[in-house]
Amino acid sequence: MRNDTPPGPPEFTIGELAARTGLPVKLVRHWSDLGIAPPAGRSAAGYRRYGPEAVARLDLARTLRDLGLGLAEIRGVLDREHGLAETAAVHADALEAQIRTLRLQLAVLRSAGRRGSTAEELRVLTELTRMSAAEREESIRAFVTGALDGVDAPGYREALLAAMPDLPADPTAEQVDAWFELSALVRDPAVSAGLRAMAEYAAEHSPSVHEEGHVTAAERMTDFWVGLVSAAMAQGLAPDSPSADDVVGAVVAEWIPTQKGVAWPAGTAPRADGAEARGLLLAQLETAADPGVERYWQLVCLINGLPVRPGLAARGEWLMTALRANPAPGALAARHEALYARDAQEASVALRPDRIVETCAAVLGEVGKLVAGVGPDRFGDPTPCADWDVRALLGHLVWENLIWAGLAAGADTRPDAEVDRLGDDHAAAFRDAADAALTAFRRPGLTEERFGPAPGWRMVEQLLIEMLVHGWDLARATGRPTGFAPEIADAVLPSVRDIYGSLPRTAGGSFAPERRAPRDANGNDRLAAYLGREV
Repeated sequence: MRNDTPPGPPEFTIGELAARTGLPVKLVRHWSDLGIAPPAGRSAAGYRRYGPEAVARLDLARTLRDLGLGLAEIRGVLDREHGLAETAAVHADALEAQIRTLRLQLAVLRSAGRRGSTAEELRVLTELTRMSAAEREESIRAFVTGALDGVDAPGYREALLAAMPDLPADPTAEQVDAWFELSALVRDPAVSAGLRAMAEYAAEHSPSVHEEGHVTAAERMTDFWVGLVSAAMAQGLAPDSPSADDVVGAVVAEWIPTQKGVAWPAGTAPRADGAEARGLLLAQLETAADPGVERYWQLVCLINGLPVRPGLAARGEWLMTALRANPAPGALAARHEALYARDAQEASVALRPDRIVETCAAVLGEVGKLVAGVGPDRFGDPTPCADWDVRALLGHLVWENLIWAGLAAGADTRPDAEVDRLGDDHAAAFRDAADAALTAFRRPGLTEERFGPAPGWRMVEQLLIEMLVHGWDLARATGRPTGFAPEIADAVLPSVRDIYGSLPRTAGGSFAPERRAPRDANGNDRLAAYLGREV
């Protein structure tokens, strides 16, 4: 007799189920106990038996487990408490967060290895990896709001908060380094004080609402003055000289129209170039010239992947020095003109028009000996001029001779200060430049000829001063005796006091504050000390 009853569903023992799914028996039993693959029934002896659906459930559970889902989430999907698509989307977000953390950890470890970080630096960097994006943003927000607490400058505050640093999910090594530096910067009280000073200035003068138009105008103005000052610096133009007055005038003329929307107190708004306008611009620059705050903005741009404006410190110092030295149009030139009008007979014998060229020749000869005694192995040595090594100082000595030779010959332009004129024989380069200067100075009538307000002998005096000062720098840098022309240095010191005594002794100026010279100092040392050298 034929049996038409359909066969029952196949049943597996726990061992057979494990073999079909490739999972360990122990794991199958554990997941079965948790309800992920419950048994369909039990045998007469009480052993578990599983239907074909258990194979499908275990296969899906293993897939979800490999993706990182927890067992409770897995059971929710299998029991249709949570849709598979919904669960996958949520878990994908979680995985993305985990990947971002891993990428940040990788970037931090590479940064620590490259920097040769200390244990404390590594602790700070590790702390960075544990912070969420919201926590990182809050740390900077707290710095900004703390620095500006109590200052009524909503426009300035809004601008700061609108440009919060946002470390990307996969940061570059430079961005990690920038964040590390920024985390230290925002703990510096001096930076907080600088930010507050700018906010207080903004509270007094700036619009109450942050507008992109104001930002654009400020950037345009910055580009303008930076271009002018950069060109002046490239030409070797001293900020504390009358020649810088034209640059100051051009900057002030461009700056005044940008102040129309500024909340100046009644009657104080700058209207034309003059002492008042220059004083107001100087005050504005002094408030903005905080290196810590400038670095803050550079780091924010680095972290956010934006172009970083080069540091303006050196050019800002140049412009502020030029404003201090030229407080009103023509003021410094008028002072020099008054000095130049003095009778040449007031000068010492060595500096009188009929003697000064040969006095200069004697000093050039002594400096030439110092130059010839420098070997190439000393070129990288430091000098009393912080920005110059020995080779740069030698180049400046050559350049100074060429400048005054050109002026004495009626040249309209200065030689480029950035051009390397030493070649393979620095001693010959100096000798040739000195010969050119002396040839120009020995032209008949040169010492009495007028060059603007100054007689020619004053031009010779200027080169003489430069050679005495920078010759002293070279002697000190190379361990040679500094007293190479002490009587001449003593004779020139009164003129130096007259010419340079009123100039600002601040960063960016030609001279540092006067130093005290020892009692037994020679004339060269006394001159160097007056012009800011440590003797």
